Amino acid sequence: MKQAMDSLSFQTRGRGLWQITRPVVGWIDRQAIRDGLLTLFCRHTSASLLIQENAAPEVRTDLEAFFERLIPEDPALYAHDDEGPDDMPSHIRAVLTQVHLSIPLIGGRLALGTWQGVYLFEHRRRPHQRQIAVHLQGE
Repeated sequence: MKQAMDSLSFQTRGRGLWQITRPVVGWIDRQAIRDGLLTLFCRHTSASLLIQENAAPEVRTDLEAFFERLIPEDPALYAHDDEGPDDMPSHIRAVLTQVHLSIPLIGGRLALGTWQGVYLFEHRRRPHQRQIAVHLQGE
């Protein structure tokens, strides 16, 4: 059994779903593992990870609009605002999504469905540098 670990860095341009499938696949391609399990872990409390539709951009637009309605940036609703009015709503969005993913690797390829991609879901309005810990274990 082999394993590889690293940290991938992503620069977001603010709130939204940022596809990270290609850089993750690029990292996998540099490892000597063809079958196993990839784990991704977002090292932040105001961003998350998703597997989501990668063909129709309207899906991302609709998801972002849904979260805007579900978790508004209303200062009257939250006590925590150390980094601005989007601070606490960003933490809530991260709680409702996920900060880690496990994806099987089969024959050197992620076992994603036809229309699936891996996304970093940035919950803050301003750009951020985000770190994703990656761990691949297999043969």
